[in-house]
Amino acid sequence: MADSKKQIGKDEGLNGSHMLMIFVAFFGVIAAVNFTMASYATSGFSGTVVDNSYVASQKFNGWLDAAKHQDQLGWKPDVSRDENGRILISVKDAAGNPLNVRADGEAQHPLGRKDNMPLAFTTVGDGLLRSDASLPEGRWQIYLTIENGDQAMRIREDIG
Repeated sequence: MADSKKQIGKDEGLNGSHMLMIFVAFFGVIAAVNFTMASYATSGFSGTVVDNSYVASQKFNGWLDAAKHQDQLGWKPDVSRDENGRILISVKDAAGNPLNVRADGEAQHPLGRKDNMPLAFTTVGDGLLRSDASLPEGRWQIYLTIENGDQAMRIREDIG
């Protein structure tokens, strides 16, 4: 008769309450990961490339024409960063001769974590410009307008 009695505390195997805890834990982990990843995605990138895509589409052909004209200039810009974090610009014509140009622009952090910095340049040599301010360490996108007389070129360079 002692054999037929149920022993208290003996492992009874997998039951309904165990399955409920497994399902709650499984889907809780999935929900936590999804919410975490969604918060990282929305805090790091605004999602806009242009503010109004319709207006941008109306200007697209004009941008293509400007790019063709810019290519026909034959200018070869070289953008770099010196040891003090200042931006250096050197522009040569199609024959490889330095051009005396003016430039201004803006430095943008690619993920928007740092404020945009306006850039002003001073001529420091034959065809060489240096930014008045230095950039903090890190990766930056440099948007420049380079002018020589009535000709202009717009470029974007990644500086890291």
